[in-house]
Amino acid sequence: MVRRAVLAIVAAPFVMAVVMTLVDSYRRRGKRRSVSFPTAPPSTVPVGDGEVTTYTFGADLYDAMLEAIDGAQRQVLLETYIWKADEVGLRFKSALEAASERGVEVFVIYDAFANLVVSPRFKHFTPGIKVLRYPVYGAGWRPFDLRRYGRDHRKILVVDDNVGFVGGYNLGAAYATEWRDTHVRISGPGVWDLKRAFADFWNLNRRRRFRPSERPLLLETASTWEPTIRFHRNVPRLWVFPIRAMYLDAITRASRNIWMTTAYFLPDPDFADALMDAARRGVDVRVLIPAKSNHVVADWISRGYFSQLLDAGVKVLRYRDAMVHAKTATIDGTWTTVGTANIDRLSLTGNYEINVEIIEPGLAAALEEIFRVDESNSLELTKDEWEARDIYRRFTEFVLNPLRPLL
Repeated sequence: MVRRAVLAIVAAPFVMAVVMTLVDSYRRRGKRRSVSFPTAPPSTVPVGDGEVTTYTFGADLYDAMLEAIDGAQRQVLLETYIWKADEVGLRFKSALEAASERGVEVFVIYDAFANLVVSPRFKHFTPGIKVLRYPVYGAGWRPFDLRRYGRDHRKILVVDDNVGFVGGYNLGAAYATEWRDTHVRISGPGVWDLKRAFADFWNLNRRRRFRPSERPLLLETASTWEPTIRFHRNVPRLWVFPIRAMYLDAITRASRNIWMTTAYFLPDPDFADALMDAARRGVDVRVLIPAKSNHVVADWISRGYFSQLLDAGVKVLRYRDAMVHAKTATIDGTWTTVGTANIDRLSLTGNYEINVEIIEPGLAAALEEIFRVDESNSLELTKDEWEARDIYRRFTEFVLNPLRPLL
């Protein structure tokens, strides 16, 4: 009886998570809804010797990305987590194949696990395109090597030496109009670092013996540094996770405001403490998350720190009517980051991720304006509202709480 009781206690969070996920998936099945939410138009800001353009609406971003691919003369590097086989996905595939046919060198990376439900026919490319399919299971004969279990959650496009794109957008029709996300387009010396990020991933994960098409990617890039732009890359294979350290360093230095947007908010204790300490010393700390995301279990588990955050003076804003998938933050009107990493364990200490850190007041002002637009479509969670939640919600949060370190 004791063993059964212990087993039931251990299994309860997992069983509840599975049931909640299945029920939520059933409710969403086959539903394509028309959504409307405010967005800021694309905005271009000079940064160093180049420019940075922000995109907050998928259709605008995809047009810019496809225009860049269509204008490619030498090389296209595309890396994505999810690539849907719908009209948007087909547009990108056709553009890449057309570029390859006119002599452009095309490299593609996608995560196989994230695209398990995508038709195998769609994932077949013309021979001229070099493809790295990041495997579903990458540990091989080393199943206990935790460094080999991270997913490739990055989203990168680099065209020639001219332009690079990075941010939260995957490729698909739903993301074009139904999700609120943020991406940036970078020109100037910063593009070279984005090319290096792509090449380093390719060379680290290519199948040397089994896939001759995955030859080494050798780049000739200038050694010039853009001092206002830095790319931070999480590389689980090398046990390197600088994005979390980047956030903590910026948060602890904040003196005026911290405005953060994230799709999934499951911080570790030190990260949560840093935000609360900032709020207690008078910093305007705001965290914007979806009122309802595409992962119902993550929504419930994210509530674990709400009481402490609200007590410390952190504002929790819940985005309405659409999934907000952006991973951005701006601090003190100077510091900004945009990228692929959520504020959770999987992103900060698990997956391959990339965030760009930019020190530029003009871009910080643009991100603050984007945040204000998103805030206008959000509801602030008040202390009274949180304390008034019913016993069912408190019980569900309690049962699911042990899963927090896993997500």
